[in-house]
Amino acid sequence: MSHEKDERAATLASLRSILCPRSVAVIGASRKAGTIGQLIFQSLLQAKFNGVVYPVNPNAKAIMSVKAYPSALDIPGSVDLAIIVVPAPLVAKVADECGRKGVHALIVISDGFRERGAEGAARENELRDIALGHGMRLVGPNCMGVINTNPSVNLNATFSRIYPPRGDIALLSQSGAMGLVILEHAQNLNLGISTFVSVGNRTDISSNDLLQYWEQDRKTRVILLYLESFGNPKKFSRIARRVSVKKPIVAVKGGRSSAGSRAASSHTGALATPEIVSDALFHQAGIIRVNSVEELFNLATLLSNQPIPKGKRLVIVTNGGGPGIIAADASEQHGLALPEFCPETKQRLKAVIKRDIELNNPLDLTAGAGADEFEGVLKILAQDPDSDGVLTIFIPPVVTDPQAMAEAIRRVNPAFRRQGKPLVACFMGQKGTPRKLGPVGKSVPSYLFPEDAVSALAKAAHYHELARQPKGAIPKIGGIKPERARKIIQKAMAQNSRRPLWLAPDDIFGLLDSYGIRSVPTLLARTPTEAAAHASKMGFPVVVKLNSPSIVHKTDVGGVILDLESESEVKEAFNDIKARLTKLGREREMDGVIVQKMIREGTEVIVGVTQDPSFGPLIMFGLGGIYAELLKDIAVRLHPLTDLDARSLIGSVKMAKLLDGFRELPPADTKALEDLLLCFSALVEDIPEIAELDLNPVKVMPRGEGYWVVDARSMVK
Repeated sequence: MSHEKDERAATLASLRSILCPRSVAVIGASRKAGTIGQLIFQSLLQAKFNGVVYPVNPNAKAIMSVKAYPSALDIPGSVDLAIIVVPAPLVAKVADECGRKGVHALIVISDGFRERGAEGAARENELRDIALGHGMRLVGPNCMGVINTNPSVNLNATFSRIYPPRGDIALLSQSGAMGLVILEHAQNLNLGISTFVSVGNRTDISSNDLLQYWEQDRKTRVILLYLESFGNPKKFSRIARRVSVKKPIVAVKGGRSSAGSRAASSHTGALATPEIVSDALFHQAGIIRVNSVEELFNLATLLSNQPIPKGKRLVIVTNGGGPGIIAADASEQHGLALPEFCPETKQRLKAVIKRDIELNNPLDLTAGAGADEFEGVLKILAQDPDSDGVLTIFIPPVVTDPQAMAEAIRRVNPAFRRQGKPLVACFMGQKGTPRKLGPVGKSVPSYLFPEDAVSALAKAAHYHELARQPKGAIPKIGGIKPERARKIIQKAMAQNSRRPLWLAPDDIFGLLDSYGIRSVPTLLARTPTEAAAHASKMGFPVVVKLNSPSIVHKTDVGGVILDLESESEVKEAFNDIKARLTKLGREREMDGVIVQKMIREGTEVIVGVTQDPSFGPLIMFGLGGIYAELLKDIAVRLHPLTDLDARSLIGSVKMAKLLDGFRELPPADTKALEDLLLCFSALVEDIPEIAELDLNPVKVMPRGEGYWVVDARSMVK
């Protein structure tokens, strides 16, 4: 823990040279209009940077009336931050001069590095080595710079002409192009920014560093991330989990396509797509994930300006029935409740509403309602104990001036803030956060459509839940036999040099038994007679299944035959499976059959693990059986699992309703299922050779009766 604190302190100290510099050198500052070198220098001056700026250009005596220097080594004063805007082949030389000068940090705007192939990657490695060798922190390369609106700094070290209004939102963009879009969007919405960082190729400074900075930055209340990939996912998850308890983190991730998902050598490998894995990381890190930049700002506007809702009870007030219905439908879709008004609230509402209307939720005040009536109703709802937030929808009719309505909302806003309850507005046809609805940081967010407002409220309520959920613990599991499991793996790998190696059923079920994971009695048979003898020994009815190291989906080739009641039926099943494979030309892929006791009851689920090159082991749970990959009702968590992760994993899938008891089905033994997941996670921890392991199906029995692992498949490397 002490090492972690020391590392955090060093990170914060080094980032201050980037975000709060006292002196900045622009290397590549230019007199030529429209060049990036001139735009960055111009941005620094126009933002009225509160430090010293040194332009560096060997071919100019002055840049925009400021004395220029031939190189960083010629600058007379000390330099905290150097912004490098020179062609890529010259960057290494310039960076080395900065190091010799004693510069503390670099921002490399120049492109032509890793994003340009092998030559660029080599150039980037050289730059990193130079920076680290001189003890300099590095933002970029291939980035657009940083902004800090703190009036004691006033830093615009970017080539963006936009200097956003000061506020409490921190922004990180991995993409320079998206950074420009994000800044423009923030300005259009009158959204206040504390700091903005474009990280580019993340050769050094990454989201992990900046999250630690923003954690302690008093000027930052909300953190927004535009990410395209993760650097160190485990470290990111650990840091974000800590930070998100204090400040909401909202992320939109590019690259949502599943085109890069791993080969389908197992159910888990096929189902754990990059999209699902990212969702798992964000969930465990307490991050709110959104699907677009527009959603990012819809939510940021709410989090920055209003209290976070403490629950999911919403009241909708409107002067048009249609938008109220749309908002109600959206509320149901997003999991928000629309409570009825209590008798006391109804009485108070009747005193201010001038017409005879139904006091329902949504509350339709009709087109005849004036601004004063809206204001009176909202004042009452601010104190309503049965709601956690209010959405007011206004369609500008002829009889009511929109400006008067805006003023009414602005006047009632402090009453909501005192109660710690968010108030949001929807001025149909008027997009953005009008200044008339309040100053930056204390405004009432205004949305174009009701669905946008409801979505933002629902995600904010979800954050409230995430931030307050306990972390959970990784339990110590008694009765497990890790040494026995290791011997099984070592023996199997010693007997077969092929890699990857698919384990024999006896080995897999031996592993499971070593960790207290209960599986159906299973025996391997390589002849029809041996299969019949096994079946007779374990008692009928039985199941006969193809045993093959290469065929993943047994049912696709007719490799599973159920409800066999006699030795003759078992022999016939063995021969039928062999005949089907022969017909397909795949008889060499058959390595006998496995014979199992038939389990007719239970809900089928899948439990699996796959190894991700970036995230490490991923544990999956969901709907099992032959429809697992068709319906894809699964959820994933990063290993290792805590007790709360196991419970959350089970509750995250749609089929959770089946496990709770659906119609005539009895409730399933979810407690035993939680134990299975935790034992499974312990197995994955102790046996790192496991590359893939599917338990599919696992039959979960009624409450109190446990579960049975019916089939399993595992690959080791």
